[in-house]
Amino acid sequence: MRHPDPSPEEPRLWALWALGVLALNFPLLTVWAFWGERSGGAATFVELLFAVWAALIAALAWLMERAPD
Repeated sequence: MRHPDPSPEEPRLWALWALGVLALNFPLLTVWAFWGERSGGAATFVELLFAVWAALIAALAWLMERAPD
């Protein structure tokens, strides 16, 4: 059985997934938490975390709404 050809968005979506895993992974979160404590407390860390999360969602929406290649 032959699989259908992958869409041109598939490599981009995998790259976005990998970026999200790396950005929200435990070791990097501890670095961000330490940086947040040094610069402005826990609120800065939470704001940074939500900003990264929102950026990933915006990038996903942008990738999915683009015209196909």
